[in-house]
Amino acid sequence: MKTFMDQDFLLNTDIARRLYHEVAANLPIIDYHSHLQQGEIAERKVFRNITELWLGGDHYKWRLMRTCGVSEEFITGDQSDEAKFRAFCKVLPLAIGNPICHWSHLELRRLFGIELTINEANAGAIWEAANSKLATMDSWAFLEQAGVEIACTTDDPADDLVQHEEIAASALKTRVLPAYRPDRAMRINRDDFPLYLKHLGDVSSITVDSFASMIAALAARVEYFHVRGARISDHAVDTTLPLVAATPEQLETLFAKRLAGNPLSEAELGRYLRGLLTEIGKVYAKYEWTMCLHIGAQRNNNGRMQARLGSDTGYDSISDMTISAGLASLLDALDADDQLPRTMLFCLNPSMNEVLSTMIGNFQDGTVVGKIQFGPAWWFNDHKDGNLQQMTTLANHGVLGTFVGMVTDSRSFGSYPRHDYFRRLLCRQLGEWVEAGEYPADMKALSQIVRGICYENAKQYFRL
Repeated sequence: MKTFMDQDFLLNTDIARRLYHEVAANLPIIDYHSHLQQGEIAERKVFRNITELWLGGDHYKWRLMRTCGVSEEFITGDQSDEAKFRAFCKVLPLAIGNPICHWSHLELRRLFGIELTINEANAGAIWEAANSKLATMDSWAFLEQAGVEIACTTDDPADDLVQHEEIAASALKTRVLPAYRPDRAMRINRDDFPLYLKHLGDVSSITVDSFASMIAALAARVEYFHVRGARISDHAVDTTLPLVAATPEQLETLFAKRLAGNPLSEAELGRYLRGLLTEIGKVYAKYEWTMCLHIGAQRNNNGRMQARLGSDTGYDSISDMTISAGLASLLDALDADDQLPRTMLFCLNPSMNEVLSTMIGNFQDGTVVGKIQFGPAWWFNDHKDGNLQQMTTLANHGVLGTFVGMVTDSRSFGSYPRHDYFRRLLCRQLGEWVEAGEYPADMKALSQIVRGICYENAKQYFRL
């Protein structure tokens, strides 16, 4: 019987152990998609205790606690931080097989040097030891200790990025870059959409009163972000895209309908999003950016709790939306004019893995290594089986060695041990293929693959 999460955790062959310990373990991290707050980096935030670090805004842990019968007062409510932490420790042992169990123990060990098992009996000792270490740490310490070379935040096109400029001028070793996420322009049916257009117009010095002028304003902000180091955009695609694109006149009609106070239907929303992605995709191609499409989330399903707690509080799930035909049509339209940017397809529904892993092969053109990427296991797929399935599916249909690797997709500065988790799984899979005689025991070739996926490919692909 193996020891729980020992130094060879997840590494089940000699080749896997060599690849991890000799190659992967100490490579720098390029975290090209996260939800870290630029303000918390600029101000060198110090966390008051481990509850703020672990449970503040972490809807992964919130969902787990609710499932275990923990009442909301111990999750997002007014119970003390220590009581919330003890409630989490009490129920975590029930989560056998859940990656949160692994991640939490990795964080304790990597960040705090605490080897204790997380449970009710050890909660007090962990609370004291972790908080003692936290008192000596700030947001910079987490980034530098984890070896994060580059971290990309997620920023609205109208953000002024002033704090990014402060970070760039600071002594922080990690390069912190903005990433462009125009959610508020995409969510045309939100009540505050007209107000957002006014704000976008103000910061871009463009009067936004039409679809064309909105695209012009968004393009102006791409240039603004580009000068400040941005090379990546991000879009949530939660609506089925139409096979046939709307004409410019039809897009203007849809835009005018919304500005007149009338929400778009689901079909109209799909046409609007297809039009926006087409036009902004051309802008990304001009600047040689990467367009990331996060596909397949069904968000804010619990109306009662959304009204109580707001959006993004742990009530999202996987969608079974149909995407392949409309997505192919979108990419083809951009490619037809040689304006398809580097594109990464993130898949939340694992039943779509084969769909997207084969889709990327349709638009590779030899100009960029792995120009169209099948993104890493994301959100509900970011567990042992999900990571291994993503890797093997990509290997079956594409070229695993061109993959740009893992992201945290997290709001927490404590999440970087997830890269360690991913790297162990990568080395495990490569080792199993060698052990089965399916790949040569060529450490030079294997090491090149590991260095590429864990670090070098992302640096080259995103031009960082």
